[in-house]
Amino acid sequence: MKISTKGRYALSLVLDIALQPSNAPVTLKDISKRQSISLKYLEQIMPSLTTAGIIRSVRGPKGGYYLNKDANQISVGSILRLTEGSLAPVDWVVPDSNEPEVKDPITVLVWDKLYQAICDVVDNVTIQDLKNQTLYNGGEYYI
Repeated sequence: MKISTKGRYALSLVLDIALQPSNAPVTLKDISKRQSISLKYLEQIMPSLTTAGIIRSVRGPKGGYYLNKDANQISVGSILRLTEGSLAPVDWVVPDSNEPEVKDPITVLVWDKLYQAICDVVDNVTIQDLKNQTLYNGGEYYI
């Protein structure tokens, strides 16, 4: 399994917002500069994060984006599933998958264990955990 650029950037975007003072809105332009991510790409990612209720937006000249939940309530898994879809290494490991049958029943144990391990990591690491690991040096956060 490989996480796409969209998934990695969505995670960086949410973490960047989480690292800013909670009373100040964060603009995509500022995130773009800090993270060296195209503004247009961030504009494509943001709607899924706001629709899911992870981020909220405030319009106007002093507008921008805020976390809509506490950082300890946002898991890495929730962000990756928004951008990547299923995190399963093979489609038929996911319960209720549309795959009609298991294609390789002998290795299903391996794929199931791998999927469970992935879920265990991404569902148990929060944005707060990442904030706690972020380096701060003279007014700059290093993600």
